Amino acid sequence: MAEKVDLNCDMGESFGAWKMGDDENVLRHISSANVACGFHGGDPRIMGRTVELAKTYGVAVGAHPGFPDLVGFGRRNMDVTPEEARTDVLYQIGALAGFCRRFELPLQHVKPHGQLNNLAMHDRRLADAIVAGIADFSPDLLIVAYGGELARAAEARGMRVAYEAFADREYNPDGTLVSRRLPGAVITDPDRVVERAVRMVQDGAITAVDGSRLDFPIHTLCVHGDTPGAAGLVERLRRAFAEAQIQIVPMAEILS
Repeated sequence: MAEKVDLNCDMGESFGAWKMGDDENVLRHISSANVACGFHGGDPRIMGRTVELAKTYGVAVGAHPGFPDLVGFGRRNMDVTPEEARTDVLYQIGALAGFCRRFELPLQHVKPHGQLNNLAMHDRRLADAIVAGIADFSPDLLIVAYGGELARAAEARGMRVAYEAFADREYNPDGTLVSRRLPGAVITDPDRVVERAVRMVQDGAITAVDGSRLDFPIHTLCVHGDTPGAAGLVERLRRAFAEAQIQIVPMAEILS
């Protein structure tokens, strides 16, 4: 049984007058924060405030770069060249790193957002471009991936991968996530999410929609900050992990 797991959440996705999530209350219970960098969500004020709050609550910070798609929240397919993907990722990491520097907090990881992440599961050219953009900033950054070509591209460069699982998402038998456009793709029952999260970590495996078992190294579990009641959910997850004697720590500690 795994004794440690990272609990991460996508956050800092509000911008201007538009608010998403309950970031401050979520930050009290997680160990790593994936902070939006302005392309799919976030703005300079939100980025700075999120990093500052992460430091207050002792939470590690990572960049959450996405497609330049505020209207679609980064969840739509975009046809970008490898050079566009590489430079867009580098640009977004650099923006967040500026706020990390301001608040004297190290940048721990990079987790691609939404469809940028999903497409990189199968598209090796895109995966290589994303990894190149991350390496351009620093090859020491952890790359969060849920497998596929993104993980393989990172490992081919000798970079460390934090393998991620989603307790609130259904999986296809090939290890990809069921499309959000399909009914039931997002699990909204808190009891099921909590039970599933603990079982994933204990078993080192994921159960797909057809009942098949996907053996999988799980370093970090994601909770989506835009899920209704996310703050209460992460609090319940933390209690459940404590009862199962699973310690929540930043992913860098697990991969050190």
